[in-house]
Amino acid sequence: MFFSSSKTKMPAPDQALPGRDETMPLPPSHFVLGAPLAEPFPAGLEKALFGLGCFWGAEKQFWKIQGVFTTAVGYAAGFTKNPTYREVCSGRTGHNEVVLVVFDPKVVNYATLVKVFFEAHDPTQGMRQGNDVGTQYRSGIYAFSEAQRRTAEAAKAAYGEALRAAGRGDVTTEILEAPPFYYAEDYHQQYLAKNPNGYCGLGGTGVSCPLPPR
Repeated sequence: MFFSSSKTKMPAPDQALPGRDETMPLPPSHFVLGAPLAEPFPAGLEKALFGLGCFWGAEKQFWKIQGVFTTAVGYAAGFTKNPTYREVCSGRTGHNEVVLVVFDPKVVNYATLVKVFFEAHDPTQGMRQGNDVGTQYRSGIYAFSEAQRRTAEAAKAAYGEALRAAGRGDVTTEILEAPPFYYAEDYHQQYLAKNPNGYCGLGGTGVSCPLPPR
């Protein structure tokens, strides 16, 4: 976990690690779905990007959904170019651990993915998920279009009301325009399929998220 109190604060851009130009090598295909992890993807598919705690368990939430073509884990919404996992864990990149979801909107709509996102974790914890503490574990939705942003905002508002009614705190999910996505190392991709007994720190609130408008 590499815990320290400084890891709960975003670094300033000029204090972030510099990173590198080299991209992370990727396996040829998804370990579960058999699809490619990187573009180009087939025509007609759309992308979604979510951060909801440790990306090992987060990714598994989405590859199980009918209509999802592929998933991949990586880093986004920070400052360091092509960071490594150890760099992200240091708290000096500003990145979140995220899941890229490539889906067929004719089979599963974005609103459904947002509902899964909210129900799979506790979005009221700020820079943490359970025992996982740091900026890399914050709740985030990164929109690839204005339509996605509107859906995410509507879901956040509706779920916030449901959580408050259940005695929970305020939703801390950040909603931003999709930033550059940097793939994580090979061994992180589909980690829980390769290691069925591996660590998963995710836990939802038990509160249902109203399905946002399409």
